[in-house]
Amino acid sequence: MNPRPRRRTPTSAAMIIRVQSADGTKRVEVKPTDTTKTLYEKVYEIHNLSSFDFTLTTSRDIKSEIASSSRKTLKGCKLNHGDMLFLHKLDTEGKNGSSIKSKENEIFGHPVAGSSSSSNTSSRSLPSTSKNAMKSSPSTSTSSGTSQQIASRIKSMVEEDEVDRILAKEDGRIPRKQNPQLCRHGSTNKCVHCIPLDPWDENYLKEQNIKHLSFTSYLRKLTSGVDKGKFVSLDDINCRIKAGCKDHPPWPKGICSKCQPSAITLNRQSYRHVDNVMFENPNLVERFLNYWRVTGHQRLGFLYGRYEPHLDVPLGIKATVVAVYEPPQEGTRDHVKLLPDPRKDLVDEIAKGLGLTCVGWIFTDLVPLDANNGTVRYLRHAGTYFLSAHEVITAAHLQHLHPNPCRLSPEGRFGSKFVTVIVTGDQNNQVHMEGYQVSNQCQSVVRDKCLIPTKDAPELAYIKESTAEQYVPDVYFKEKDQYNNEVVRLGRPLPVEYLLLDCPVSTPNEPLYTFAVNEASFPVANRMVEGHLQDFTTLAAYLKKFTDDQFLEAMSDLHVLIYIAAMDMLPLREYIGPLLEAVKTRNRAAALEWKQSGHWATVEQLVMASGPESLAGARGADVVGVGSSTQPSAAATSWTCQHCTFINQTATESCDMCHLPK
Repeated sequence: MNPRPRRRTPTSAAMIIRVQSADGTKRVEVKPTDTTKTLYEKVYEIHNLSSFDFTLTTSRDIKSEIASSSRKTLKGCKLNHGDMLFLHKLDTEGKNGSSIKSKENEIFGHPVAGSSSSSNTSSRSLPSTSKNAMKSSPSTSTSSGTSQQIASRIKSMVEEDEVDRILAKEDGRIPRKQNPQLCRHGSTNKCVHCIPLDPWDENYLKEQNIKHLSFTSYLRKLTSGVDKGKFVSLDDINCRIKAGCKDHPPWPKGICSKCQPSAITLNRQSYRHVDNVMFENPNLVERFLNYWRVTGHQRLGFLYGRYEPHLDVPLGIKATVVAVYEPPQEGTRDHVKLLPDPRKDLVDEIAKGLGLTCVGWIFTDLVPLDANNGTVRYLRHAGTYFLSAHEVITAAHLQHLHPNPCRLSPEGRFGSKFVTVIVTGDQNNQVHMEGYQVSNQCQSVVRDKCLIPTKDAPELAYIKESTAEQYVPDVYFKEKDQYNNEVVRLGRPLPVEYLLLDCPVSTPNEPLYTFAVNEASFPVANRMVEGHLQDFTTLAAYLKKFTDDQFLEAMSDLHVLIYIAAMDMLPLREYIGPLLEAVKTRNRAAALEWKQSGHWATVEQLVMASGPESLAGARGADVVGVGSSTQPSAAATSWTCQHCTFINQTATESCDMCHLPK
């Protein structure tokens, strides 16, 4: 008699779990002794998901969730053969890690040449998501060899600024004369007493009262070893959770040491990207301050210029300012609010055509003390603050928008050359300028939205606390206590002076003029004040003050070029390129040749049709436009403009819509 076959115990038998998602229902074969983590991995494979940003529940709502765990078994979760689970995808913000494809094909957010041809190759180098790969490496990462290849490829594609390329060719060492008391050699030899010093020599910097290293000197210091900087990598700090961790559900339901950002200890930055800010001539600042003198309201502007070598600092860089552009804004006596600027791309395009770039921003903080003497209050000093927390966060945001290209960074960028200039009162109650930059660490913390201002103390910022939407690591800083001991404190609150780098502001002894200085000046854009409005009648009056041979001088003004490129009546943006080149090279013949073009001839005909009467009428209409609209007079006769067909209800000599003569 044959013995009965033994039945399999329920704990060792395989069972089928059905998983329903938006794409349909699929079956997963598991064992009761498998962990919920194994269940998540099998669901990930069978449903062909791109990430682990999902959760499994036993009902259609998310209340009955089955958490991913390496200890809890399916039997412990009371799952049986044939049970139905529901897959819910989660929306998370942990998009910190960038793929290899994006790193290879994009630098500074823009595609590079050959990115389409290399898309297949880069996609093959992505890490495998198979079962074996997940077991060996829980987090998605690349091998060290592949990372080095990507870094070297990015390094070859980065195009540094012209000033960086110039300084890279210089020796940079500081020459010293032969010491007659210590040197015992000929004039062609060198010893330890007369050998040139390195540009990062601390004693020399202290003697010359140079507070910070230049960034190029800092790079030379890093690459001065035996390996010549082969393994140097400049990385920004990261305050975000690494995406793609498979060991747990996404934040806030789980976090581990593999994806959790490390705690940060802020250090005082020993170098700065820009060592000096130089305004070409005092007229730039006076023209900018004219608005404050007229209205008493604070003002903000963007500085346009170029970066040049700074000879007073070893391998230093200075930002030379040649023009100030004032964007749309709302100013009061206490604050300034920036408004959206539809012309920002146009301004950058014209500046690029002139060989200029946006090097920084400037704003005023002036409170009159004595109007008769022209003195202002001394508000910003060591006893109060140099920059408020709001201003530091704004400066960090603007620096992030203007990254500094760097070959030693895996991302192709590191830090920023963007500077902050504030016009305020000094200890003698006179108007003066101060320049600053924020550290790269501050720039990264603001980029990851971890730093906020305090309510009542402008000199203090605050590191946000973690919430369900965002995980924020602890940020520490060092300071000395009452016993002069160095202690580490949590950045809640955080003194903003710990994040600042001062940058001297100056003007040359002999003023420089990239743009011509004329007795007649064109109004600055976005100034809603009588006498500062831009319209075609104002342009006509401005051009009539110049002869035909002075056309180059008339066009040598950034505000004039911006206005004629964006005129509502006849925009010249598509044809202004040759004129920009003529202004850049100061080529009078090329400017006169562009003046003879058909596009400018139309403008000249309209200018010739404008007269003094139309100018006065247009100015009166502009002044009315600043305040509330006025009711038309009963005696006024309506007339139709022959240029724009607008029906005017006022008896003026120019059109209220296009400001052209009647």
